[in-house]
Amino acid sequence: MQATVNIQNEQRMSVKIAETILSRAVDGYHPNISNKWGYVAGMALTAIRQLGDWTQESRYHDFVKRQMDVFIQEDGSIQGYTLEDYNLDHINKGKHLMRLWRETGEDKYAQAARLLESQLIGQPRTEEGGFWHKKIYPYQMWLDGLYMSSPFMAEFAGTFGENDWFDEAARQLLLVEKHTRNPQTGLLHHAWDESKEQRWCDGATGRSRHVWGRAMGWYAMALVDALEHFPVRHPKRGQLLGIFERMANAVVRAQDQESGVWYQVMDCNGRSGNYLEASGSCMLTYALAKGIRLNYLAEIDRSVVERAYEGIFTRFVTEDEQGVHLHGICHGAGLGGRKYRDGSYAYYLSEAVVSDVLMGVAPLLLASIELERLRAGDC
Repeated sequence: MQATVNIQNEQRMSVKIAETILSRAVDGYHPNISNKWGYVAGMALTAIRQLGDWTQESRYHDFVKRQMDVFIQEDGSIQGYTLEDYNLDHINKGKHLMRLWRETGEDKYAQAARLLESQLIGQPRTEEGGFWHKKIYPYQMWLDGLYMSSPFMAEFAGTFGENDWFDEAARQLLLVEKHTRNPQTGLLHHAWDESKEQRWCDGATGRSRHVWGRAMGWYAMALVDALEHFPVRHPKRGQLLGIFERMANAVVRAQDQESGVWYQVMDCNGRSGNYLEASGSCMLTYALAKGIRLNYLAEIDRSVVERAYEGIFTRFVTEDEQGVHLHGICHGAGLGGRKYRDGSYAYYLSEAVVSDVLMGVAPLLLASIELERLRAGDC
């Protein structure tokens, strides 16, 4: 029988979560990380890399390199990647390339990073210069895409001394916030259609109709992860910190008071059918905790993230002999496409709710690392 986890008795819950992930590997390769060049796998590797930094255990870094080396060829090409798709999701796994190049000096990692840079140079844009989320979604900016690309651009800028990419990362983060933010709630809607043609958008604003919890999580993580690479003297850094603070306050207002976590549809708290969702709750907990730890958030009390983290373990986490399990994860949600997703309240509730997929488990690991670092006073 599964038992709810008591996190108060765990010194390193992060390690237990990571070991559960690694236990699925076969001969050192995880089937859902080394199987394709995908954004969820990239996020999982980010979590494991951060755990390596936190625990100072090299085997976590070795695991990341092993999974990446499945894809990075000696000439810098990336197996399974097609530049001409112009899909921002395909940038996310490339976040590991700069560090691998800095640590190993192997040119293939720098060349692969340059290949992804080439995609970003040619990425189709809105009239103001905002990246389309994908070539197949004309004139649409999605919050998801900011996590995939902005931290990559900021780290690329710092690694290769090409400061224009700091400017680009800032521009993308500011543009999507400008067009998706609801001035009444302060929350950001899932996406924006510049053309206002899509059935999922409001004809007056171009915004999608609802605030999806995981999309808010993607954007919050994009901000805090990109800011970590920004030079203190960059002229847009303060503005980015300001919108992070403003957004964080809106997120705290939307926090469920009873549980401490967040709903699948964040602008419909308590509405019939709405449910508390794990992946978005973990992402927001991570972003807020990291923002507090790095002194990015002046007005958010630490009790907010402590309560959220406690709520995650009370509502979503169980543990047994196979490790740590996460439940209540929205399997996936999007807008438009061939099987048209209309962005309605009913649509967001129609997607499957699953357990133990990396889409949720990776953010749980990220949140756990940040809470541990915050509690330890690690800056």
